[in-house]
Amino acid sequence: MLKNIPKILSPELLKVLAEMGHGDTLVLADGNFPSETNGQRVVRADGHGVPELLDAILELFPLDITYSKYPVGLMEVVKGDPTVPEIWAEYKKILAKHSPTEPNIEYIERFEFYDRAKKAYAVVATGEGAIYANMLLTKGVVQ
Repeated sequence: MLKNIPKILSPELLKVLAEMGHGDTLVLADGNFPSETNGQRVVRADGHGVPELLDAILELFPLDITYSKYPVGLMEVVKGDPTVPEIWAEYKKILAKHSPTEPNIEYIERFEFYDRAKKAYAVVATGEGAIYANMLLTKGVVQ
């Protein structure tokens, strides 16, 4: 048993986070994302939403706010889709809570996001039901 590790983080996810190096990327995928198709490593987090996982992960995971122009990426809304992703405001609050400076967020076209997910170190497949809740995080350096 370890102290101060958020209980929502599984041993498998903790291992992946520890293995990742500076510049590696992690995808937090909503329930609709084709995780198995696009992930070279897939960590299951069924039953959990992206916001609570993001909050827990950022307790341990430094974002690359120094060397990456966009340490955070979100899948942008497809042109013509009237959806307004309300979950993005929640993400911004969580990011602000864990970052000394507000990280720049890149909005990534859907198929470009899939391509980046294929190159990511891992995809965390969640049970998140919100639309356009997919997020890409770039790992920074522990100081």
